[in-house]
Amino acid sequence: MTAWLAALLLGAAPDAGSPVGWSLPAARPCTAAELDELTADAATPYRLICRAVLSPGQAIKRPLLIEGAEASGAGLDCRGASVGQPGAATTTRQPTIAIWSRRITAEHWSRPTDIRIENCMIHGAVRVWGMGADGGYDDLRASSRTVRHIATTQGAAPSHITMDRVTIVGTGSIPLYVGPGVTSLSLTHSALSGRSDATALYLDAESADNVIENNTIAVATRREAVAVDGSASNRITGNRFILGGRGGIFLYRNCGERGVIRHQTPSDNQITDNVFSGAARLRPQLVVVGSREGRRAYCGADRGYPWGSSADDGDGATNNVVARNTRR
Repeated sequence: MTAWLAALLLGAAPDAGSPVGWSLPAARPCTAAELDELTADAATPYRLICRAVLSPGQAIKRPLLIEGAEASGAGLDCRGASVGQPGAATTTRQPTIAIWSRRITAEHWSRPTDIRIENCMIHGAVRVWGMGADGGYDDLRASSRTVRHIATTQGAAPSHITMDRVTIVGTGSIPLYVGPGVTSLSLTHSALSGRSDATALYLDAESADNVIENNTIAVATRREAVAVDGSASNRITGNRFILGGRGGIFLYRNCGERGVIRHQTPSDNQITDNVFSGAARLRPQLVVVGSREGRRAYCGADRGYPWGSSADDGDGATNNVVARNTRR
């Protein structure tokens, strides 16, 4: 196997001296045959490995799967059309759009990078996931017991995901879930609506450097609108939140859940210039920094190691900038 192909399979870019001048195998227009298959009336997920631009009258009814390094550079411009079926239930394992990494060996993952989704009405949920995408937490637990867990998790996760001018209408599952280790995802000029059995947006452990900017978040949730769970260096700015009596943005570290040690703290985030309406009258909770501080029964499930939440159940939220947010 050549060095550049090995790098590609492991989710890395080829060296500057590579025999190929690009590292994005899916950065090409979809063919007419691929577009026909993408828009076919089918229940099975379509593997997107090209850049699709829909024509007037087209829509996507089937789920989308953007998986592995071979999908790097893929894109979807719906031009206002829809993905998914209105009101159809989705699950964590069967979202409307899945952007997932794939395990290659016990230590290596093939991850998609540089994905762009724009101008779409998405019915259901988008789920971006690295380690654990195969349905289990064994890999996360094992990695969390090593000192390089943050780097390992981020290296295994999708990165550089752009979502612009999209609307995600939740049908129960979290409309936008950003999984462990995901970095450099952006959601801009978009809307989250519908309903969720949990939050509208979840930034999970060891994820970082994500941007949530100039969006409207108006999901009927059972808890806070945005969870920042051991996620760091994110920018959440210029958004409009319609809370329906629930909380706004909570920063915490979910110590010990499923026995996974959380190494990173919810720190160095910027939460600025957001507008909140519909907050609870008696106890409005717009931005809560350190909302759990170990108050969970499972916090002891990760004991025995000298780092992260195994050593300290506290949230450890530091150096967060919370400024110029307003309530209406």
